[in-house]
Amino acid sequence: MPSPRPAAPDALAPAVCFGAVMHERLVQAHNRFTYPTAFVRLPLSRLGEIHAPLLGIDRFNVFSVRTRDHGRRDGSPLLPWLRGILAERGLAAVCDGEVMLQTMPRVMGFVFNPVSFWFCHDRDGALRVVLAEVSNTFGERHNYLVHHPDLAPIQPRDELTARKLFHVSPFFPLRGEYRFRFDTRGPAHVVHIDLWDDGQRQLGTCLAGRAQALDGRAMGKWLLRHPFLTLGVIARIHWQALRLAAKRVSFHRKPAPPLEETT
Repeated sequence: MPSPRPAAPDALAPAVCFGAVMHERLVQAHNRFTYPTAFVRLPLSRLGEIHAPLLGIDRFNVFSVRTRDHGRRDGSPLLPWLRGILAERGLAAVCDGEVMLQTMPRVMGFVFNPVSFWFCHDRDGALRVVLAEVSNTFGERHNYLVHHPDLAPIQPRDELTARKLFHVSPFFPLRGEYRFRFDTRGPAHVVHIDLWDDGQRQLGTCLAGRAQALDGRAMGKWLLRHPFLTLGVIARIHWQALRLAAKRVSFHRKPAPPLEETT
């Protein structure tokens, strides 16, 4: 008899998500790939209270989440940094609830997060604002802050846009816009990011994972399934770059990063 599937935790509770990431290039040379992945979702108001076997918060363990990997990158508390960004842009009043950080932890001290998400809720639990913290392989990062113009709650089918300002892949020029969709209400947490340029979808990306409670069982499952996940992210990025180079996809030199940290 098969073992029962673990119950999905509350959407604002600490969780581990197991799923997949998909990229599909739609211009010049078609290229599609799907890889298994995993990530954690952490409520920032309770970050210091999270305890799970194999996971350390600001301390070394098999898996670890370090405040110096996010925000100001100096080890200072994350929630005040984010609250400051929201206040500067007049968003603090509608983001008076929990903030969930969705990210990949360090594995044996090594980390690379192509993108981490900060989901900002109101006091009733409705999603209002999302900050996408994007990193490239050159050691640079940029934040895209997205929300509805009228600050209405973000629904799963809603599409939010941001002009592309940060160089990520040398196989795309620095132009166009990102279109985001978020579904974080159920046991499956899904993010869609599409790149559009000149009225055409250039790239489709989907990150999805099914949540289970963040505990020793979940972290042990991660260790058995994906012991080298973060190293694998770097390896797969370079492998896909080689594939695109072999297809003679146009190469674009890296421009200077944007002056503003958050747009």
